[in-house]
Amino acid sequence: MPATVTTCPDHLDVRHRRGAPGALPPSAEDLAYSLTLPASLASPAVARRAARVILQAHGLQDVTDATVQALGELAACACRFTPAAEVYVSLRYRDGTLRVILYDGHPRHTNPRLAAACDTRRRAALRVLACVVRACGGEWGFGDAREPGGGTRMWAVLPRQGAREYGKAPGS
Repeated sequence: MPATVTTCPDHLDVRHRRGAPGALPPSAEDLAYSLTLPASLASPAVARRAARVILQAHGLQDVTDATVQALGELAACACRFTPAAEVYVSLRYRDGTLRVILYDGHPRHTNPRLAAACDTRRRAALRVLACVVRACGGEWGFGDAREPGGGTRMWAVLPRQGAREYGKAPGS
């Protein structure tokens, strides 16, 4: 009887293994990170620092100012509103657009008056975010988190071109 040898296929070829000879550096299109942070006053600063490193590693340093500002605003709001011990951050780049998403454990209210009051407070807490996103030509919002734990999902979508121009003086 002939011997049959099988091996498990390698998920990543050698070009994608860290430290392998000839490994490719991370690209913008590879940017897909998720972090769980404590719901503490220090977490927005930690999220901003992590984002700077991540954007630099993926060659997206040109969108750092807008991304870090948006992420900091979303993280501060999430940490302020959540009754949970943690908040969840997602940072993704696809098709020329950076997506910053935060999930907090604050459940959406079923009472319409409470929901409207809470949404007004959250919207007010995100005024700076609204200005950043508008300057970048993006969009932002919040609503029910579809995850099993529930809570609130907040997001900002920043087109790279707009984020690149964020904070620059006109004509520079």
